[in-house]
Amino acid sequence: MRDADNIREVEGLGIDMMGFIFWPKSSRYAGERPSYLPRLCKRVGVFVDADIDDITLKCRYFGLDVIQLHGHETPAFVSRLSALRCQLIKAFPIASADDLRQAARYEGYVDYFLFDTKGKAMGGNGEKFDWDVLSGYDADTPFFLSGGIGPDDAKKVNDFRHPKCIGIDLNSRFELSPGFKDTRKLKEFINNLSF
Repeated sequence: MRDADNIREVEGLGIDMMGFIFWPKSSRYAGERPSYLPRLCKRVGVFVDADIDDITLKCRYFGLDVIQLHGHETPAFVSRLSALRCQLIKAFPIASADDLRQAARYEGYVDYFLFDTKGKAMGGNGEKFDWDVLSGYDADTPFFLSGGIGPDDAKKVNDFRHPKCIGIDLNSRFELSPGFKDTRKLKEFINNLSF
């Protein structure tokens, strides 16, 4: 999210978290602080292999509540972020049960996992993975479901059941352009959820 008016509109839908992407290679890169930042939901900073100083700076400048790590960050690196007093999400690209096993190394280091589609980009590929793979997930860390969830997927999301799934991540399939959400589609989708 980058546009102040769009941020206000999306926040008004009653969402829990809103993401700001701080990876310069992303078409959704939030290089400038918008004139309005959400007050009714948590602010999530999405980072890819950033250094501690950059993450610290963005946390303060954007008033982040949550840090989402989408790169190759190690558990040792993640443990150093606890000093920032933000909740931590570690994202994992998933295509198979083998991919899912990598999350075990981060148990106890983060508050949540995010399971996304393994694709060409680090995220925002707009493609789904086989959610049945997640039936093998039996760790304690709660997770968000991500990866190509679109306006026509409300039934599929409603039908998905896992005791550790606490939410969904919506992004590229609800955009009018990179970083600019279609609030009409988001509202309709949210209204159709029984999640």
